[in-house]
Amino acid sequence: MTSSVLAMDTDMTTTRKALVLVVIIMFMSIHVYGHNSSPHRDRLRFQASLIQSNSVLSNSPSPTGATGKPSPLEYDVTSYGADPTGVSDSTESLLGAISDALNGSSNGFLFEGIVNLGGAEINLQGGNYLISRPLQFPVAGRGNLIHGGTLKASNNFPDDGYLIDLSPSSNNGSSSAYNYEFITLRDLLLDSNYRGGGIQVVNSLRTSIDNCYVTHFTTNGILVQGGHETYIRSSYLGQHITAGGDPGERNFSGTAINLMGNDNSVTDVVIFSAAIGIMVSGQANTLSGVHCYNKATGFGGTGIYLKLPGLTQTRIVNSYLDFTGIVAEDPVQLHISSSFFLGDAYILLKSINGVMNGVNIVDNMFAGSDKGIDIVQLDQRNGAFKEVDQVVIDRNNVKGMKLKSTVARESVQGNGSSWIADLNSILVFPNLIKRVQYTFIAMGNSFPNHALRNVSSNQVVIQSDKDVSATVFVTVDQGNSF
Repeated sequence: MTSSVLAMDTDMTTTRKALVLVVIIMFMSIHVYGHNSSPHRDRLRFQASLIQSNSVLSNSPSPTGATGKPSPLEYDVTSYGADPTGVSDSTESLLGAISDALNGSSNGFLFEGIVNLGGAEINLQGGNYLISRPLQFPVAGRGNLIHGGTLKASNNFPDDGYLIDLSPSSNNGSSSAYNYEFITLRDLLLDSNYRGGGIQVVNSLRTSIDNCYVTHFTTNGILVQGGHETYIRSSYLGQHITAGGDPGERNFSGTAINLMGNDNSVTDVVIFSAAIGIMVSGQANTLSGVHCYNKATGFGGTGIYLKLPGLTQTRIVNSYLDFTGIVAEDPVQLHISSSFFLGDAYILLKSINGVMNGVNIVDNMFAGSDKGIDIVQLDQRNGAFKEVDQVVIDRNNVKGMKLKSTVARESVQGNGSSWIADLNSILVFPNLIKRVQYTFIAMGNSFPNHALRNVSSNQVVIQSDKDVSATVFVTVDQGNSF
């Protein structure tokens, strides 16, 4: 592919300013599967970077690509001595390519203090590379960089390391509040060899992890600490390579994705083995299209764990919890909707300080094995939920499980002066009814006086001033008092 420069003059009153629009075609590869291969099976990868500047690009020396021709944005790791067969240790060669890329030509800045590398790519050319220590970036304050290929930890890789570590070994005097910006990790297979984790992103902006397969980790498949807007898309993570029903499932450990920062997104991701699928301890994160069958709840596993007591601010939508559920500590501003829970998977709301506010659990489907398991459960071993407001658990449907809701409706028919509606079987919270509406329909020509006389233990008592044959319809709400 070629690079082109388009120049356009702009009249700015008495002066003329050159506006340069640089279009860089960064990488394009076609993988052909035999001479009879269908073109539909060929893989094409294309990315462009648009850079607007008041000056042309730097004249810094360019690395040499696989063809021997100058390739200013592509760093071929085999030209640095990396072994694509995975026999020899390629750590130093890979770090050399990374270092050159990070110190390559500059195209201005992204966020303040983040040097724009113009879409430089570390080209692994589909090889398998053995590494003995984390590929830690040597400097901070860089952005717009891409990786692609396969990495495997050696047998002496540190147990607490990460194959790709986006934390600088030195800040090299960077003035930026963040380490990196717009680092793209794409088309990677990361094999941690049961030693440490896959990817660590520390205090970075707008990191993209796309189409990655992360396996054999013991700590975290992907760890995000601080920063903003790490987007994890179309990826697969599992400690063990399995397709469900693994005989060793009880022993699964580790966490597939650990979000310890704000404003991140996990979209269209499959987690097929780990003790915890996704751990969230930062605010304003979104999980969408996630399929967790990492470790069954019955074996002690959790699909999604929200460890943000008092300020959850998490949205979980269009996801599939497969024999493993969701745990939320003191949820405040939590939305779970349009998701499917299979195999008796349920949502557990765990009290830490007894606070639950702004929770919506609506429009989900639950399927189980007729064991009478509640779709929403409370863990109040640390104390009861004392502050409950704006909680809506409603409009969910069940098959083979027990429906629970904060809104309940009941009808009671009888002949007498007292009608009791017991709503314990449906309501989530014990002994909590904030609002009651009822309709009293007397039979015949009788017009008795009637009133709501008692609300306690999730029971509603309606009484009349005389015996009458009547039907009482009752609706109660636990989560809203207005």
